[in-house]
Amino acid sequence: MIFPKQLAVCLMIVGAILPAGFSCAGEKADDGKLRIICFGAHPDDAEYRCGGVGAMWAKLGHHVKLVSVTNGDIGHWNMSGGALAKRRTAESAEVAKRLGVTSEVLDIHDGELMPTLENRRTITRLIRDWKADIVIAHRPWDYHPDHRYVGVLVQDAAFMVTVPFFCPDTPALKKNPVFLYASDRFKKPYPFEADIAVSIDDVFEKKVEALTALESQIFEGGALSNAERMAKSPPASQPELRKAFVRKGWERRAGAEANKYRAALVKWYGDERGKKVKYAEAFEICEYGRQPSAADIKKLFPFFDEKK
Repeated sequence: MIFPKQLAVCLMIVGAILPAGFSCAGEKADDGKLRIICFGAHPDDAEYRCGGVGAMWAKLGHHVKLVSVTNGDIGHWNMSGGALAKRRTAESAEVAKRLGVTSEVLDIHDGELMPTLENRRTITRLIRDWKADIVIAHRPWDYHPDHRYVGVLVQDAAFMVTVPFFCPDTPALKKNPVFLYASDRFKKPYPFEADIAVSIDDVFEKKVEALTALESQIFEGGALSNAERMAKSPPASQPELRKAFVRKGWERRAGAEANKYRAALVKWYGDERGKKVKYAEAFEICEYGRQPSAADIKKLFPFFDEKK
């Protein structure tokens, strides 16, 4: 039995060991910074869709977490199971380290995610534990069932995160976060609408460098590749070629995003700056959750008024 005086001594010791800004529960104390959580279906989705803006938030001291809702254990043409899940978790962690953010990979089998009550509780707890101001996820219509169900689960959590007696073991949020969809190319039931577009020009090289850690997906081709296609990728012994390989793909992808959503860039950055943006990430405001005003968006995305 630990008596009160002993407990006080223990807490004093723990308090001396923990770094400043942490509570005894291991949670970061409220420091007035934004808290953003981005859900992807697999250990690369969140990194692809919001790695740039995540790095920008992190650079300003805000707290960003990338969550893979499945462990990616069938996302390779030549390996699977626990070994692949472990490998992809490590890749995701390395990307997060390079971006300056946090990552977590849930132990749910790739290709088997379902919008169950248990998974809704898991997503709700993650949002609450992070004390999120912003939640980003896939739209709930997509080519991949895991992507779709991440969207559904996050939508289902959008109200429940503030309901005290749903998952009462985790304190409910006092205010609803802003829920956002990451961009996609799908047209039905309606095309993605860019309510917000962010220039990632300043962190483009950082994102490219970070994504080179996704070896199983980028250089080995993921689930739909083969030995012949993999052999065409630059080898690990040539890191600069690998970086150039990733840069070329993302110049095309993020460049297309900037061109496609140019109107949103001009809206938020103004005509002169908006027209000069080369690379972008874009987001749509979900009709669930808190509905931000233009002033709210400028606080949540504190990049638009930066002087260049």
